[in-house]
This record gives sequence, C-alpha cells and structure tokens, in this order.
Amino acid sequence: MKRLTTLLCSCLLSAQALAADKVELLLDWFINPDHGPLIVAQQKGYFAEQGLEVNLVEPADPSMPPKLVAAGKADMAITYQPQLHVMIDQGLPLTRIGTLVATPLNSLVVLEEGPVKTLADLKDRKVGYSVGGYEEALMRAMLKPHGLTLDDIEMVNVNWSLSPSLISGQVDAVIGAYRNFELNQMDIEGHPGRAFYIEEEGVPAYDELVLVVNNETRGDDRHARLIKAVEKATQYLVNHPDDAWNDFVSYKPDELNTELNRRAWADTLSRFALRPAALDEARYQRVGAFMQEQGLTKTNPPVADYAIVP
Repeated sequence: MKRLTTLLCSCLLSAQALAADKVELLLDWFINPDHGPLIVAQQKGYFAEQGLEVNLVEPADPSMPPKLVAAGKADMAITYQPQLHVMIDQGLPLTRIGTLVATPLNSLVVLEEGPVKTLADLKDRKVGYSVGGYEEALMRAMLKPHGLTLDDIEMVNVNWSLSPSLISGQVDAVIGAYRNFELNQMDIEGHPGRAFYIEEEGVPAYDELVLVVNNETRGDDRHARLIKAVEKATQYLVNHPDDAWNDFVSYKPDELNTELNRRAWADTLSRFALRPAALDEARYQRVGAFMQEQGLTKTNPPVADYAIVP
C-alpha cells in the first residue's frame, strides 16, 4: 500500500509538472538583489505551487524587454515606472500588472568628503549621467528649489561608469546611482559617498520596478498567479531575510554570493512591494503629470489605460 501511495504521489507530481503554464519573464538587468522576490519565488517553489514554470531571462540589451513584450515576443517584463509612462506615450501596448520595488532607488550621489554638501553647491560643477532626457529632467526638478537651472551645471555622459567617474574626479556628482548599490560599492572601495534622494528633492515618488504585459493578454490568469507567488516570496524574505538570502544566492552561487550583493540585499528589503498587485492611482497620475511637465511625454492618460486597477 505504501509503495502504491508513493507511486500515485509521484505520478500526480509529474502530471502537475507537465500541466504547468509557462511564463517567459524578461528582467530589466542582470540578476541582483532588486529581483529578490522573483528568485526566492523560483527557489522556494512558489511559482510551481501556482502551476507556473517561469523562465527568468537576463537581457543582452536592458532597453529591449518591454519592447519585446509589446511586440508579443515575450510574456512579461520588468521595467521602470517612469519609462512606462514614456512607452505608453509612444503608443506601446503595455499594461502594468504589479510592482516589485515600490520606492525610487535612483539618487544623486557625491563623495562624502567632497565639496558638495547641498545641491546648491553643484553650481559650476559637473554631474555625470547614463540616461539622457530623463536624468536631465530629474536634475532640472532637483535644482529648481535651490535657484539653479541646467545652465548652472555641466552634464557629462559617463555611460554606465557612475561610481568610477565620481571616484576618479571626472565629475563632482552622479545622477542615476542606485542608493542600494553605488553607495555600498563606493564604501567597499574605500571612497564613501552620500546620497541626495530624489523624492526628497522635488521629484514625486514612484515605483522603481514594475511588471508589464502586452495589452492583448490582459485578464490572463497566469498574471494573478505569478503576482500571488511574488507576494508570498516577499513576505518570506521580509520575515526571514537571512534564509531568503541563502535561497537567493543558491540560484547562481558563483555570481551572486558577493559582499556587494550582501549589503545591497539588506538595503533593498524595505523597498519591496508587500502588496505587489496594489496600485495607487493618484501616485501614478502625479508621476504622469511630472513627466508631462518635464517634456518627457505629451499626455497624461488615465491610469486605467495602462495599469490594472484593482
């Protein structure tokens, strides 16, 4: 009887595995602590519990994932809320179904012992950036309360070499630095930095990382099941951060188990969306208005046009 029961259970598990619905989820960047809930959901079997077989894909080109989803080439992608507003303005058929990181990570970083103590000290100094247009708009908004404009600083494209350009003295500050990574990286290298948080300096708070799907797949029940698994994983990693860290690094031990990732993990825990399906319509409208005011978009459409409103 025991052998028969074991055989039946094995057959049942095999049938469930065969019946799992596949989801290809394109990440925004290489795997890092920002993706903690996704990796934990994978490693703890929470996706499998929802009958999902999720393939997490690291992009060769970080700008492509949402575009591929819009073109019907992938099921889902991670992107950034500000970029979502731009893509909607461009007519891409995308819908936000959930949030992964619910606060901005972007910040303006300077050397802790450097000459910039307030944003007013940026006058006649160089600010490095990686993404044109958007980061210039952030600087414009952050400088305004201090009586400065973009004409008072020199914007320098340092590509993705943010910390090195600051440490080497090529620039006096960098915008676009993730507060959970660049500050830790600089500290590890012996050049402590200090961050000015954009949401404290005239920029409306937004969701840093969101999940988007193609409009034609709105209502696909795989979406709700995936979000449910992500919520369970988020609850687990907040309650058991050390155990969740072990689950995270087990995904790619040789690549993920680093001092930088360990520090970033601790600094990211409080920023994950505890209710990833939840949506603050007013917040999205404020960010949309900001994007329009800064000339990054032409319109600020109703949130229901590009997001699932619970």
